Amino acid sequence: MKSKLLIIFLKELRETLRDKRTLGMLAMFTLLYPAMIGFMLHQGIDRSTKTEREGIELAVIGAARAPTLMAQLGQKNITVKDTPAMDEDAIADLLREKKFVAVLRLPDDFTENYYAMRPARIEVWFDSATDRDRQRGDVEDVLKLYGANIASARLLAHGVSPAALSPIQVQRYDTGTNAARSAVVVGSIMGILFFPAFMLSMSAAVDSTAGERERRSLEVLMAQPARTWELVGGKWLAASMLGIVGVTLELILAHIILKWLPLEELGMSWSLGWGELMLVCLVTVPLSLLAGAIHIALAMNAKTFKEAQTILSIVLIVPFIPGFIVSFLELKTADWMYLVPMMSNQTLVKELSKGGDIGSLPFLLTFLCSAIPALLLIAFASWRMKSERYVLAV
Repeated sequence: MKSKLLIIFLKELRETLRDKRTLGMLAMFTLLYPAMIGFMLHQGIDRSTKTEREGIELAVIGAARAPTLMAQLGQKNITVKDTPAMDEDAIADLLREKKFVAVLRLPDDFTENYYAMRPARIEVWFDSATDRDRQRGDVEDVLKLYGANIASARLLAHGVSPAALSPIQVQRYDTGTNAARSAVVVGSIMGILFFPAFMLSMSAAVDSTAGERERRSLEVLMAQPARTWELVGGKWLAASMLGIVGVTLELILAHIILKWLPLEELGMSWSLGWGELMLVCLVTVPLSLLAGAIHIALAMNAKTFKEAQTILSIVLIVPFIPGFIVSFLELKTADWMYLVPMMSNQTLVKELSKGGDIGSLPFLLTFLCSAIPALLLIAFASWRMKSERYVLAV
């Protein structure tokens, strides 16, 4: 004989799955957030490799005045297009076509100043409204190197070592790994995947509590020989199941996308294995249970269906607050972060993405910080359901 809790759970789950809007929301959140993460990272990779794939096209006015500079630009995969003289308006029109990264203009007195060892001006015209700052930076690096080579040659011609201008040589050694550098970025991006735990269970929770009370079907259900904790527990598990399934599928899809993307092009990596991902999915289950418990407890105390929706819509903002504060204050990871629901899940993913061994305590704290409040809320809701005031909405 099936337990009454299981019977109520299956009944509520069956009714929830009949709602096409709920299934549509489940499918949307399951696919939307991983797709957004993949798209944003793919765009970043595409921009970072655009220079190597397409090269840089540069318009130069007066290119014949600096043949050595033109040769150095060609060595850096920068295609130089000799352009006739034009005024400022014509240069602006040329840049708006977005064919050239920038326009270099060497004035008529460039050669004279160069041989007279006076500063020879090179004008760099560009359009800051276009997203080509990195390519323009490559051009300016060549110009700086060109100027440094000229200065070194002139010093040698006067019997002065160029090293005299660099009394200190700074050498940089970066001990950070790709995983450590990408932990903050990827960990923050992955944090959004936990939010649907609160979104997906809201509709089912409101409909099975405030909705049933408005339809007067709750009175029939409470007339059955079942304890209040069995009634509340069945509704709670049915509402939470959507969040559990949705978040688990999101994490799996995001993991597949991050493994597939060439994050090395951005100096990043995704080091989680399938075993660690399954542990993350496991400790995330209580977060969905907590979300369902919050929705059930609040919706039960709302007098109408619309009032319950309004209250829960406001409550959806709360899970974002701790993570936003920590990011704004740039706090380092501490043990107390594993005691705050949702923030603990974000922190866990961020630390795991660094590739180190964090031990079992963060997993345990992440599991318990959501599981214990969820059970307490359901206990409160079960006690609340014993009151006739709740059933009569007075």
